[in-house]
Amino acid sequence: MPDIKVDEALWASSIFPEGTVVRWLVSDGARVAAGHSIAEVRIEDALHEITAPINGVVTIVARENSVIDPGSLIATIAE
Repeated sequence: MPDIKVDEALWASSIFPEGTVVRWLVSDGARVAAGHSIAEVRIEDALHEITAPINGVVTIVARENSVIDPGSLIATIAE
């Protein structure tokens, strides 16, 4: 089951060590296609879309408003 983690590179220009899951664009248990936007995260003032790496069913791990660190696991996808 592939993990969906927040890319550490999103913090490259950030002075803050954490971000926030702003909202999920899909519900827990939704079937998604690879490349489909599934969540938005905020790091400092920048909003970033997270996309599904593969086709499958999403299981959300980090709920909306959760504080995240670089490389945090936010969801998994089962093929």
